[in-house]
Amino acid sequence: MSHSDSSALAAMLGGGCLIFILLGAAIGIAIAIFYILTMQKALNLAGERHQKMNPSMVWLMLIPLFNLVWHFFVVKNVSDSIKSWAAENGKSVDDAGYTIGLVTCIAQCCGLIPILNILAGPVGLVCLIIWWVKIAGFNKLMSGQV
Repeated sequence: MSHSDSSALAAMLGGGCLIFILLGAAIGIAIAIFYILTMQKALNLAGERHQKMNPSMVWLMLIPLFNLVWHFFVVKNVSDSIKSWAAENGKSVDDAGYTIGLVTCIAQCCGLIPILNILAGPVGLVCLIIWWVKIAGFNKLMSGQV
């Protein structure tokens, strides 16, 4: 294999890797947007009287690293907003998903710690999915679809 052949191969592989990285980032951002829309919807459905944070504030979750801290606030305020709405409407929502949401946040932060991230990453992902599904269910409850 000549030097020019190996350079061409390296360029193709590098380009393929770049496309793969960009595609992964685009998919990750799309998932984050759908997640944020679910949280925003929960706050909107709770109504102004019950909102513990402005619904547009959930978009701060798109700021890398800051989102690790902000997620704690989103989880607390979304859960508290749902609980407030439920109390007024005679619905039972237990802790409105707060515990699983808190575990999600903690696991995501632990995901930054080498070695611990091997366990924290999958735990955080599973808990995030559970939390997200719970909030989507509360959104149906608050919109009268349940």
